[in-house]
Amino acid sequence: MSRLGDLIRTERIRAKLTPKQVAKKCGVAESYLVAVENGTKIIADDQARRILKTIGLREQTEADFSLDDIAATVDLAAVASPVAKTVTERPRQKPQPKEEIVASADSDDGKAVTGSVWLDALTSVLKRVPVMNAVMKPVDYRLLPIQSGKIEGASPDKVFYYLAPDDSMRGFRIHQGDIALIVPAHSPVDGAVMLVEYNSHRFLRKVKRLADFSVILQSFDREYDAVTVQINECNFLGRAVKLEIEL
Repeated sequence: MSRLGDLIRTERIRAKLTPKQVAKKCGVAESYLVAVENGTKIIADDQARRILKTIGLREQTEADFSLDDIAATVDLAAVASPVAKTVTERPRQKPQPKEEIVASADSDDGKAVTGSVWLDALTSVLKRVPVMNAVMKPVDYRLLPIQSGKIEGASPDKVFYYLAPDDSMRGFRIHQGDIALIVPAHSPVDGAVMLVEYNSHRFLRKVKRLADFSVILQSFDREYDAVTVQINECNFLGRAVKLEIEL
């Protein structure tokens, strides 16, 4: 099956257009368009983009997924088939010309088809994870795969990247501009690099847990530094599990 063909068919159905209408708008033969949708003809990327633009799909969506992202990650045949099924299984009241049959915006189970079907499918396998700065404002995003409903064992809505604002952790191989993937952890994890809030400041620190309900917060810029604080004086925002660096 052709993913681009499936995408064209899905978006055409969503826009309530027949193959004949789309073919006329795009200046191609209806038989060619049907063959592309059925996967029996290969369509060039540029022509697929023109057709999708004519239908009304922007190349870059609100979630910043490009056409290439979609084609590379989603099997749209499986997504589009339930929509097509609503057409073929609808009771026949009277014959209609084939080109006039358009899928309804409501499925047989009463659920409306809202927005692009492929986008719903895409968000089930990928998550747009924010990159947060030192004041916890998003400055960028990264796409991460969701596995068994989780990212690194945590809820996809709870993970984020933290942008290292300085070189205070470069002795632990974290430099300014690097981004650390943070998963929830609200108590100190011995030996872990954690995002900590202390004295109204947020920073990454390597944590050493002590037996007297205190922790050592370790940093290493030009030289090693450590501060011992009570656990109840800190707010632990999460644990760093991965690091992405700028070369």
